[in-house]
Amino acid sequence: MVLRTFIALLTLVLAAPAQQTPEPRARARDLGIQPGVLPTGKLNAITDVAGVKVGQVTLRIGDSVRTGVTAILPHDGNIFQRKVAAAVYAGNGFGKLIGSTQIDELGVIESPIVLTNTLSVWRAAEALADYVLGQNGNENVRSVNVVVGETNDGTLNDIRGMHVEKSHVREALAKAAGGAVEEGSVGAGTGTVAFGFKGGIGTSSRVAAVGAVRYTVGVLVQTNFGGVLTIDGLPVGKELNRHMFSGRTADGSCMAVVATDAPLDSRQLKRIAKRAMLGVARTGSPASNGSGEYAIAFSVATPTAFPDDAITPLFEATVEATEEAIYNSLFKATTTTGFGGTTIEALPIGAVKDLMRKHGYPAQ
Repeated sequence: MVLRTFIALLTLVLAAPAQQTPEPRARARDLGIQPGVLPTGKLNAITDVAGVKVGQVTLRIGDSVRTGVTAILPHDGNIFQRKVAAAVYAGNGFGKLIGSTQIDELGVIESPIVLTNTLSVWRAAEALADYVLGQNGNENVRSVNVVVGETNDGTLNDIRGMHVEKSHVREALAKAAGGAVEEGSVGAGTGTVAFGFKGGIGTSSRVAAVGAVRYTVGVLVQTNFGGVLTIDGLPVGKELNRHMFSGRTADGSCMAVVATDAPLDSRQLKRIAKRAMLGVARTGSPASNGSGEYAIAFSVATPTAFPDDAITPLFEATVEATEEAIYNSLFKATTTTGFGGTTIEALPIGAVKDLMRKHGYPAQ
């Protein structure tokens, strides 16, 4: 009797459909995709720049809330009291980047940088102002220029519900740490869409030699834009027929935060920020009418008389790191169902591998 029962159960198990194992998500380099020629930092992340910290809060509530907060701290001290040289560049100004005009005017950042969704920037700004005003040494501060960027995650998120609370911003700031940065459908990238696939948070870094000195450039992106996806020359969007001319919007926005330990002033950092747009373009974006493309660049070093004719390696580092950060945001993102039952699929890693084989990647 026991044997018959065992055999019957075994038959049921063998007859049951096999559970599909989710496709493992990987960073671009895990797949052999290595854009550019410069070496990465140890973690291949914005946190390779000494002192830079990242904190994130991910909101997945019920069937309609898919959003969050990503905070970037140039250092762990009082940023208002120890400002960092910075600049902003708008590749296409269809967006809401709080604090940008004062950065343009004075050339410094005096708060952490927070990324979130479009309709939550004002609440995030209020929370960030509370944070700065509450720090020791800022008791008499009566004005602060907080920096908050955004992309519109309304395809997957109940954006009109404004579910990001001030407490979420405080939590992201409190969680900020060095080390590896979580990527994909997390933080401010929880509900984003890029090139018709699930977008998200991505990061990368490069180390460039300027004479005898090696400097690090790190980039973090929040991807929510489109075009015709190209991955290190592979025509992915074209061959998968997923692009702006096949029913996928190119609107949305891309936020790029560029950090470096090179001792650049704000004018030079503006030049660095501009090059982030070249990294965005390499991935197949035309910077569409309804897509806000912004780069914020800052240096953790005290500005010196850095020669302009020596800056080109840092330009290349910025372009390469931005490009790879975008790829990482796509490869690490996961298929997500959200607001209104909408499902956005993750970039199919298997299909990309097939294209790599088809096109003989990498070229020999």
